[in-house]
Amino acid sequence: MSSSPALISLRSISKVYGKGEAKTYALKGIDLEINEGEFVAIMGTSGSGKSTAMNIIGCLDSPTSGEYFFKGVSVATLNRNQKALLRRNYLGFIFQGFNLLGRTTALENVELPLIYRGVEKHKRLEISNDALLKVGLENVAEHTPAELSGGQQQRVAIARAIATNPLVILADEPTGNLDSVRSKEVMQLLRSFNEIQGITIIMVTHEEDMAKYANRTIIFKDGLIVQDTNRGEA
Repeated sequence: MSSSPALISLRSISKVYGKGEAKTYALKGIDLEINEGEFVAIMGTSGSGKSTAMNIIGCLDSPTSGEYFFKGVSVATLNRNQKALLRRNYLGFIFQGFNLLGRTTALENVELPLIYRGVEKHKRLEISNDALLKVGLENVAEHTPAELSGGQQQRVAIARAIATNPLVILADEPTGNLDSVRSKEVMQLLRSFNEIQGITIIMVTHEEDMAKYANRTIIFKDGLIVQDTNRGEA
């Protein structure tokens, strides 16, 4: 058995919103470990806590209590700038709403996280073009989002997420705005990045068909993890 720590470890994580009679527990002391190279689908109804857990993992929110470790380091000990560096250097994000800048080209959208990293222009263009090639969009690099279909926009978002060579991709309902054909294309891309490049993928979804692409499914209910199943388990 490996002695190395899990890539992501949540220990007794709780998240409380509001005070007094308005107090609401979004998470109720959950424990969760995700190892490098896993493809995890997180499911649950609205208000189950799945998105809160994803936001904590992505350092977009902080727990009220409990400990979050990333690569064995307690995230609570990091200052604001260090958390930003963690997001920038290790995490890639894919959102249901694509979150592309409307007035910039597909290529320029993919470049954005590399600009934040301070990558020089020549290298930035090389990486961004390669990322678009990997998602099959090399021919629309100069198109703006308005000139692309929903499926193409989501693939641009995936290219932007992989351009930084992240350790983890956090995908929040990545197929929520797509039809079934485009959804399958997106999921096949994500699975290929997991299987070929070893990128750890954590995906929130409400669609069971999409969750089947993952190797592990975690189900949240009322702020608790009620099921955690690896594919192939009884």
